[in-house]
Amino acid sequence: MKLQFKQQQFQLDAVASVVDVFAGQGKHSGFDYHMDKGQGTGAELDMNFIGFRNARIQLSQDTISQQVRSQQLRYGLKPSENLSIQKVDGRPSYNLTIEMETGTGKTYTYIRTLMELNKQYGWLKFIIVVPSIAIREGVLKSFEIMADHFQMEYGKKPRYFVYDSSRLGELDKFANSSDIQVMIINSQAFNATGADARRIHTEQESFRWRKPIDVIAATNPILIIDEPQSVEGKKTKERLEDFKPLFTLRYSATHKDKHDMIYRLDALDAYNKKLVKKIAVKTVEQTSTTGTQGYLYLQELVPQKSGYPKARIEFEVRTKSGDVKRVTKLVEEPFALYEESGNLPAYQDGWTLSHFDAREGENSIQIGANRKLHVGEVIGETNEDDIRRIQIRETIASHLQKEEGLYKRGIKVLSLFFIDEVAKYKCYDEQNDAYNGTYAQMFEEEYEAQVKALLADPNLHGSNFWHYLNNHQEGNPVHAGYFSVDKVKKSDKVKFVDYKSATEKRNNQSNDKDAFDLIMKDKERLLSFDEPVRFIFSHSALKEGWDNPNVFQICTLKNTGTETEKRQKIGRGMRLAVDQKGVRQDEELLGADVHNINKLTVIANESYEDFAKNLQRELKEILADRPSKVEVDLFVNEVLENEAGQKLTVTKEVAKEIEHQLIKQDYIDSKGNLTTTYFEQKETSHFTLSEHLAGYEVAVKDILETIYDANRYQIERENDSEVVFAREINPDNYNRQEFKRLWESIHHKSTYYVEFDDEELIEKSVKVINEALFVKKPSYMITEAEAREMKAEQGLDFKVNKDGKRQAELDKSSIQLRYDLLGEIASRTELKRKTVANILKQISPSKFDMFAYNPEAFIQRTSRLINEQKASQVIEHIRYNILEETFDASVFTDNPESGKLSDKRILESQKGVYNYVKVDSDTERKFKEELDQFEDVMVYTKLPSNFKISTPLGAYNPDWAIAFRDGSVKHVYFVAETKGSMSSLQLKGAELAKIECAKAHFKALKEKGLIADDHMYDVVDSYEKLLEIVRG
Repeated sequence: MKLQFKQQQFQLDAVASVVDVFAGQGKHSGFDYHMDKGQGTGAELDMNFIGFRNARIQLSQDTISQQVRSQQLRYGLKPSENLSIQKVDGRPSYNLTIEMETGTGKTYTYIRTLMELNKQYGWLKFIIVVPSIAIREGVLKSFEIMADHFQMEYGKKPRYFVYDSSRLGELDKFANSSDIQVMIINSQAFNATGADARRIHTEQESFRWRKPIDVIAATNPILIIDEPQSVEGKKTKERLEDFKPLFTLRYSATHKDKHDMIYRLDALDAYNKKLVKKIAVKTVEQTSTTGTQGYLYLQELVPQKSGYPKARIEFEVRTKSGDVKRVTKLVEEPFALYEESGNLPAYQDGWTLSHFDAREGENSIQIGANRKLHVGEVIGETNEDDIRRIQIRETIASHLQKEEGLYKRGIKVLSLFFIDEVAKYKCYDEQNDAYNGTYAQMFEEEYEAQVKALLADPNLHGSNFWHYLNNHQEGNPVHAGYFSVDKVKKSDKVKFVDYKSATEKRNNQSNDKDAFDLIMKDKERLLSFDEPVRFIFSHSALKEGWDNPNVFQICTLKNTGTETEKRQKIGRGMRLAVDQKGVRQDEELLGADVHNINKLTVIANESYEDFAKNLQRELKEILADRPSKVEVDLFVNEVLENEAGQKLTVTKEVAKEIEHQLIKQDYIDSKGNLTTTYFEQKETSHFTLSEHLAGYEVAVKDILETIYDANRYQIERENDSEVVFAREINPDNYNRQEFKRLWESIHHKSTYYVEFDDEELIEKSVKVINEALFVKKPSYMITEAEAREMKAEQGLDFKVNKDGKRQAELDKSSIQLRYDLLGEIASRTELKRKTVANILKQISPSKFDMFAYNPEAFIQRTSRLINEQKASQVIEHIRYNILEETFDASVFTDNPESGKLSDKRILESQKGVYNYVKVDSDTERKFKEELDQFEDVMVYTKLPSNFKISTPLGAYNPDWAIAFRDGSVKHVYFVAETKGSMSSLQLKGAELAKIECAKAHFKALKEKGLIADDHMYDVVDSYEKLLEIVRG
């Protein structure tokens, strides 16, 4: 197969944006000069030492500056106020940036650009700098497959080669050729510290005692930097100056430094203009887990303006219902996982997180005393093999569904699996013979099962696609692995390996040229139906090498890592597909069907919500500095102020008048872009508005400048809406006599006793467990969604497909964590182990089996059901003894709360013992507000969490203590429990029993004469109900 190339307007525009900057330069075929011969003797000195270099730029700096701004205005970009210029041998060396979204033909564009620069101006020496061997090999392949196309377009081909310090003779050919010469060099070849990298800067005997860099620099080369954000570290920037470039062109989809951007085709343009594939997502999320593995995933480290970085982690927590679920939080060190998880035993020993280190090359946190976890890594993955099998199964299903529709169009469908460990795909025995790893075995089993089912479908039988599948029933021939390869010593055998050096492993980036050679060599072959391979397994370190246009499914069988890495992996499949003739399946060919045919499905092992949110976050950051258009809505509701201080609120009618005047005076064009006239006049007295807008020019200009403001689509980050909260004692309220009398009357501790009928409790507990115990098996949710359109304000707009959600259970899990089942339930029910054993012995086997696949939920729910049976006996038989021991007033000062809390949960207090009150519900919020508002309330407090009343169902902490104005009500001192409902039928058994225990405790205080009739404890659902009780 031979890939077909054609002229596409967006690529021609990108070419023109560069060429037109130098309009008026004039054409020169290259200035000849005498090359440095170096030192030596013999035949090598008889060679031609006449060199040809690029003619210097003849245009003035002001002319270049004007023409740069002209291109920027042409493409709706903010004009540069001052150009980014380096001085090279006393002349200016310009820097121009071109942004092109992944998959839109960036490499084709800059090759065409250098061809056009040669055609228009005669420049002929170019150096392409790339960040990695992967990209270098991809560029090399592009020159190879595009050679005939450019021969047809320009009547010539460029000569290209890869810089190799062991073949320096290529540099002489580069210098003395009078036609187009392109040198491709990866940045490590001139900025690393190794001996090979240093050779370019040192005199070489094999190069007649010349420095290679001097021979290159003498040609006045034009630098083209591919992915500059990955190239230009501090050291590399300095080394790039050694090339003494005529000027520098920078091409990327994700620029870090944007030097004089003259063309932009960003993600928004590429997606909405249908220049890349549509994105669909199929997520596999585990919706209930066992909580037994000690799961922890480090998603990212977030540097802070001051202090240590924070870590965004995913871990497991126990819910009130007993389920275990995964949550993602942004946390600071130290972070105690055991307490934060709801005391999951899996996190009990050595699970405090500390030493958050966001430095480049480190990016890790410490677990306990000596374990490290790096960004993107996960430990304790529950049922990992089950989840991976589901991902593989769903990838195959999406592949076959896509393949059925595209086979008749002559489009071969490819699926790409990224893994991070070769052993999961291919293993080797003692004789170094290969056999399937776990993932390869899973794949073959799942593939053969699905193909068998399709071949049995009567609706498909006899079709061309049926015959194609019938010829590819076996799983083994349809998948292949692309990894780094090492030779086995004393053998002709080879083995797949993860990395070839510690540096590769640290950066998760392969430098194995042989691996990339194989990927590039097989690029066209994989597109042919004659090649049976349709499913590709590759190492995540090789991701940059994969840009095959017919990848329709990407499945990452590992945690994705950073959000940038997520988008990079998606980028591997964004190119529009080609058919068997190499014809691109674009909008010109397919019309409205372009995104029906070209759809990339990402199979992700996370929730749909997380996938969409994280991808949107990154896209919004990338699109943040995209200029908006000057439209009526830009001005509506703005307040303009003139020099006299008069203010004018802009209505829609006024906004239309502003827009009309801006167009009339040529400050904006019909598309809403600012014009050259605007930028020429904005700082002068010539910028004027007429009629009632006269005098408001400065205010209007301020609004116009906001279209370039990167903060106008500011992303709401986690905790942005939270306020710093520090709870402190309010001394005026704390020292009130009313509060002191209230506290002295309720601060006594107590013990309880209750007589249980063990046999009755056992009988009732067994009955309710058999009837009501239900424990969910670990399960997963599959969600399918498609992106509809992309917007600058919100990134990709995803929508879940109709019938796009389905749930299924995982296989029975194997529990590795050993549980003391009797001890756990005895602890939570405060029963003897013997009593718990008698209950468990009598429940049905089917109920007891539930412990095996979800022990945490089994323990929690069984304990709750037993406690509910205890509750009815507690209410009837509990008695309290009041002790001489009391709670010290230090419970108010020893229980500080600080940090960041949502505004809705934290309320400033006027009559409270504390300056702030944290509420847990809308009922509490309204109750607190009314306590501050009603004049009869003198002082109140939310009782500290360590003020507790002991009960057989666990410690109980009442909500409020309130003191009223003496004489205003019957019960001056009141301890209140606030509940949304006061109905005993709606309160849960254990909850109701604890309240009844509290009533018995306060009754005992009254019987002992420690509190008088003016004290009261009860449950209320509003301040109105409280008043009803205290007034008697």
